[in-house]
Amino acid sequence: MKTTNSIASSADQASAASQNDANFSLGLDLGTTHCALSWLDKRASDGEKVVQGVLDIPQLTAPASVEARPLLPSFLYLPHESELSPADLALPWGDGAGAVAGEFARQRGAGTPIRLVSSAKSWLCHPGVDRRAPLLPADAPPEVARVSPLAASTQYLQHLRQAWDYAHPEAPFDAQDITVTIPASFDPAARELTAEACRAAGYQRLTLLEEPQAALYSWIQASGGGWRKQVAHGDVILVVDVGGGTTDLSLIAVLERDGNLELQRIAVGEHILLGGDNMDLALAYGVARKLAQEGKQLDAWQTRALAHGCRAAKEQLLADEALQAVPVVVPSRGSKLIGGSIRTEVTRDEVLALLVEGFFPQVAVSDKPQTRARAALTQLGLPYAQDAAVTRHLAAFLSRQAGATAQIEGLQGKPDASFLHPTAVLFNGGVLKAAPIEQRIVQVLNGWLAAEDAPPARLLEGANLDLAVARGAAYYGHVAASGRGVRIRGGTAQSYYVGVESNMPAIPGMEPPISALCLAPFGMEEGTEVTLEAQEFGLVVGEPVRLRFFGSSVRRADSVGTLLDFWGPEELVELQEIEAHLPAEGRAPGEVVPVQLHARVTDIGTLELNAVPVGGAERWKVEFDVRAEAGA
Repeated sequence: MKTTNSIASSADQASAASQNDANFSLGLDLGTTHCALSWLDKRASDGEKVVQGVLDIPQLTAPASVEARPLLPSFLYLPHESELSPADLALPWGDGAGAVAGEFARQRGAGTPIRLVSSAKSWLCHPGVDRRAPLLPADAPPEVARVSPLAASTQYLQHLRQAWDYAHPEAPFDAQDITVTIPASFDPAARELTAEACRAAGYQRLTLLEEPQAALYSWIQASGGGWRKQVAHGDVILVVDVGGGTTDLSLIAVLERDGNLELQRIAVGEHILLGGDNMDLALAYGVARKLAQEGKQLDAWQTRALAHGCRAAKEQLLADEALQAVPVVVPSRGSKLIGGSIRTEVTRDEVLALLVEGFFPQVAVSDKPQTRARAALTQLGLPYAQDAAVTRHLAAFLSRQAGATAQIEGLQGKPDASFLHPTAVLFNGGVLKAAPIEQRIVQVLNGWLAAEDAPPARLLEGANLDLAVARGAAYYGHVAASGRGVRIRGGTAQSYYVGVESNMPAIPGMEPPISALCLAPFGMEEGTEVTLEAQEFGLVVGEPVRLRFFGSSVRRADSVGTLLDFWGPEELVELQEIEAHLPAEGRAPGEVVPVQLHARVTDIGTLELNAVPVGGAERWKVEFDVRAEAGA
């Protein structure tokens, strides 16, 4: 088998970027429940000593009332045409019509949830729906005009751009270096859709960065150079990021090269749709049961409204340890809206008991996330994780990565360990602001380590859990452009494979076996292109051709062109199909054209495939299929 690694690495990106005229590096956290924008003044920064801040984002907080706040809630309210006037919706840059984003959207939508778009980021990575189709709010009646997850994400990004330009007319957004964060577990299609939303919002100088890496960059910057005293060569840092929609797990190793410490990401967890949204729903159902015992039965509409109220109560209680209870009002659906409203409260004890015991229980490291047989019929919605225990997902992740350090020089792992042993932990995400949750995770992890005679993992402190991702993204943009400061070596978060169907005679009742051809190995760096000469594919001219696509977070030794005939159930995970379309220009419709695939990790961090006719110079981009799966 002949495979070429023709590396078309772009010239040293750091050197090239340093020549640009951007005055600021901007980091944007496009979160499930909040968005944030951090800026770093490149003119006044040098290495790890930087001048950095967070933009206060103007947003509606009530009709015709605008306030600037550091966080933009990731909610979109779709008002009825007669509900609010253009003056009610006016923003400083002149927008006064259409959907409302931010704090007012969250407040208004809590009372009218059928007009509220939430969790657009989770829908953006949902492979079972057409993410460009208008489908949000998911349970809105026909008279409510819906928007797509892509359009909602674009609107948040546009709002952040307009807020920056309003505050800094002397430094236009288009002229700055922009880094937008994504979950490390996003698959290629979700990454490409995020980039598409950024392009639709007018973002020019764009880079995508994984959120756990951004959190670690923020911790490094905040330490003022002291991070080198907190970690040492051979450390393995576990980043636990529990956000509004997802739980993201990453492992980053501390290595030494030429006397200097460097960081290398060695593992990324599976995409786990489990976070604050699940906790808000759990709180709502708990409060609903309490009300039912008092003879107050809620319908589905009221339960949705209650979930939004519980979200606000949870955030207040976790942010202020002095608060013991927060009132919650459930709106009535009758004509007497005020008199018919149901009043209750969410207590601090209820929140902590539910979150700690329900989502972070004491489990063994050998425990696996629980699954159950699904019902034949189910409502269309987000594919939430079936097991709500974050600690079981953590146990499964560390167990799968038991051998992740074996091939990395300088990392000493125990040969008989049943799971990878982290030596340090960094937390990120608003859920983890609660000290009892932090303590529970550390307690569970260190219990696993003690059982295998390993030293306890220490907690890396000092991160701002609401703003760390945005701040870390801005710092990363500065480091990448200047070439100064520590870089986390990452590349692709998984190894990627394309399915190759064997050419065998038809056998009744048996499908032709599929092999998996590695086209992008784990850690393939940005700006790198490889040519797969080991296989030729036949693409039909004039109509789409679908290819099966796989990913692996555990196979690190495979190189470009590795062909797998067999693999274990946890080694490869089938991802979305990819679709290629060759126009019929100059060829007969239906003609089969022999092509080779070229894989490239773009400078912004997305994976791009190109089909090149054998012996030809043409080049067709192989698109990731981001439409609904068949039958969805």
